[in-house]
Amino acid sequence: MIASIFNNLFGQGPFWIILDLVLLITIIVMVVVIVMENQDPIKTISWILVLFLLPVVGIILYIYLGVNPKKRKMIRFKELSDRMSLDRLIQDQLIRLKNKVFLTDERLFPKRQLMKLLLNNSKAIITEYNHVRVLNNGRQTFGSIIYELESARDHIHFEFYIIEDDQIGNKIKDILIRKAREGVDVKVLYDDLGSWSLSRKFIRELTTAGVGVMSFLPVRTYAFANKVNYRLHRKIIVVDGKVGFVGGINVADRYLRGLGRNTRWRDIHLRLEGESVRSLQAIFLLDWNYANRTDDYDPRYFPANRVTEKKLVQIVASGPDSDWQSIMQAYFAAMSTALQYVYISTPYFLPNESIMTAMKTAALAGVDVRLLLPEKNDSWIVGKSSRSYLRELLEAGVRVYFYLKGFTHSKLMIVDDVFSSVGTANMDIRSFNQDFEANALIYDESTTLELKQDFMDDIGNSKEILASDWDQRPWWEKGQESLARIFSPLL
Repeated sequence: MIASIFNNLFGQGPFWIILDLVLLITIIVMVVVIVMENQDPIKTISWILVLFLLPVVGIILYIYLGVNPKKRKMIRFKELSDRMSLDRLIQDQLIRLKNKVFLTDERLFPKRQLMKLLLNNSKAIITEYNHVRVLNNGRQTFGSIIYELESARDHIHFEFYIIEDDQIGNKIKDILIRKAREGVDVKVLYDDLGSWSLSRKFIRELTTAGVGVMSFLPVRTYAFANKVNYRLHRKIIVVDGKVGFVGGINVADRYLRGLGRNTRWRDIHLRLEGESVRSLQAIFLLDWNYANRTDDYDPRYFPANRVTEKKLVQIVASGPDSDWQSIMQAYFAAMSTALQYVYISTPYFLPNESIMTAMKTAALAGVDVRLLLPEKNDSWIVGKSSRSYLRELLEAGVRVYFYLKGFTHSKLMIVDDVFSSVGTANMDIRSFNQDFEANALIYDESTTLELKQDFMDDIGNSKEILASDWDQRPWWEKGQESLARIFSPLL
């Protein structure tokens, strides 16, 4: 059957028969390689289907998107870990957790396992003294960022997935140039693929002014094909080691003005002060040192903390260099320990089986589980694929909402009034397995209630999807969603 497909594609002359044979052997070898990688079964089957149904296209896609070299420590975490005495600090914090030293609120007791998990799987230190400010949408976020950049005296560390050569991009560029000329140490790290359209002129203006600029995992030729699939999705700013930013907003006009006249952009970012900034700083330095092939570590990047307000924050990072899927495990543990409710907002919903099980189990156990998605997605295949998961969630009692007032890009989880997560990771397989991500996990009632109110405001601008209505969708919509789901693991 396979031979007939190839013959129909390429003809039956001697040349084409040889080409068919070479192509068939290539595909068989690639299938063996894919199977031997022991990846997620759904992803494995998806690649095999693509290779046989679209042989030439499938081979090209696999070379550039599917190559999965054995995990290696792409970033030398141990060196920075040793310098910051993380292992000793982690053991001390594990003992303190066992004795409930951190936990003055009894409602946090179920979250001890989550804290321990992140100490063990990603060395995510629990920081006690922090000030957390929630930033709603681009206007608040960029206003706060610009203010802090203008206030910098020692250094600015600036790391983003997307930086664009547009109005807001140039405004921030001009500030960075001016601060560098004033003697501030400015470093800019951007993802090479996410910021593909960034002009050479934009970069040259920065470097000429003395700004250190590096692209992360540059993609130029086939030699770098295995890097296409691993992207720096983090959005981190650290100013003078005292103030940090993390969240879902990139540096581009659409995050400020929306996708069009009637499509506002909905997003959430965080401004942090205190001990948690040290963790953001460590993540930036690891990424910078890897990209720049340096060992840039200066004690001045970690000034003494002067914040006296007590809010527990863990900064967790994950990526293809991690031994564990740290953020996915954090989501799973947070849902598994929920007693009252779990509220989730994500623009891209491509969960693995573990996340689906956690959501359904919590809902079936009587926990109020709500999922907020954009009604219209900026990615057709992701939007369609996301919808293919909703039927079984609705059957389990999960309440699903479509956001109507634009495009919601917030990456948010809220649990039981005492736990919340804001960061760069989507609720999808790519964020769990392939991209470099960073989230702030906050164990604090006041911040969580503020985020809860924001979530409920978004629910007020949404429509709830009922199982009975969902079943009435046209058959072609269901077909598109099912087809998209097959290909979604390849993205």
